[in-house]
Amino acid sequence: MSKISVIIPVYNGEKTIRKTIESVLQQTYSDFEIIVINSGSVDSTLDIVSQINDPRIKLITYNKANVAINRNRGLTHASGDFIAFLDADDIWTEDKLESQYQALQEYPQAILAYSWTDAIDEMGNFLRVCSHASWKGDVYAQILLDDFIGNGSNVMVRSCAFDKISNFNETLTNAEDTDMWLRLASCYHFIPVEKVQVFYRISSSSKSNTNLLGLEISNLKVIRESFVNAPPSLQYLKRHRTANLYKYLSYKALTVTPGKQKNLQVIRFLWQSVKNDPALIHKPIIYKACLKLILMALIPPDIASKLLSKFTRLSDVSTFFGYIKTNLL
Repeated sequence: MSKISVIIPVYNGEKTIRKTIESVLQQTYSDFEIIVINSGSVDSTLDIVSQINDPRIKLITYNKANVAINRNRGLTHASGDFIAFLDADDIWTEDKLESQYQALQEYPQAILAYSWTDAIDEMGNFLRVCSHASWKGDVYAQILLDDFIGNGSNVMVRSCAFDKISNFNETLTNAEDTDMWLRLASCYHFIPVEKVQVFYRISSSSKSNTNLLGLEISNLKVIRESFVNAPPSLQYLKRHRTANLYKYLSYKALTVTPGKQKNLQVIRFLWQSVKNDPALIHKPIIYKACLKLILMALIPPDIASKLLSKFTRLSDVSTFFGYIKTNLL
């Protein structure tokens, strides 16, 4: 029996799945199994995975389903004492498993280890710092305020946790990982590995870019349900958590090719950001975002693209992340 089970759900991942699996096979810690859940892929994903010759890989095919269902499918096949999840377009540094396993050995009170994450583009080039949190121990209040884990490829969890915490919520088409980390944090301690070990790939076809409405709905559901169960002393965080969500959505909605933005949706996201964090009205990012939207909405897309590429300070709305509140406790 392998010590660590790595669960990789994949649907039509022919462009990235090989590099993703190779980033696991190159780990300095080798006592693992890789459970690839092929979710009804119709491209060459199945052939690519089948050609990778390593006895630690288990390839199992199911009908197409959402990520939550596929992670749960992987859990039914996992035999390890520890579970790590990896999305089919993300990659790890070679010491990711070893570092997180060691952290959990040194801090037995913790049920989950997480690392720092940077974002990369479709070609694997660095985009931006994603999540460099260092919260340790009882992190429930911190993760109520902000999902500092950042993505589903980050964590290693003791498999015994799933005996007490139910599996991923299969009704969620987005934010299923945030929901899981919240439920785990309500019962257990977390431990960070303070170095970048996860590269989260952002592509134009990823669901976080193509379905912002679904992202909004799922996250609002998670926020609503998590604060129903939160103690009264933490209820004041709900407004700030909602503001954090809409700042992120505003960034995502404006980081598209001119002509592809949904103007009314962007306006609504910006309004909700300010409504839930009124101090934002005094910050330059709101006016930069409004100016960018006006430019994208009123000028022909090809001209808008040229202007934004020339005036990069206007096109870059990543400063929204600087206004996401992470420490109000």
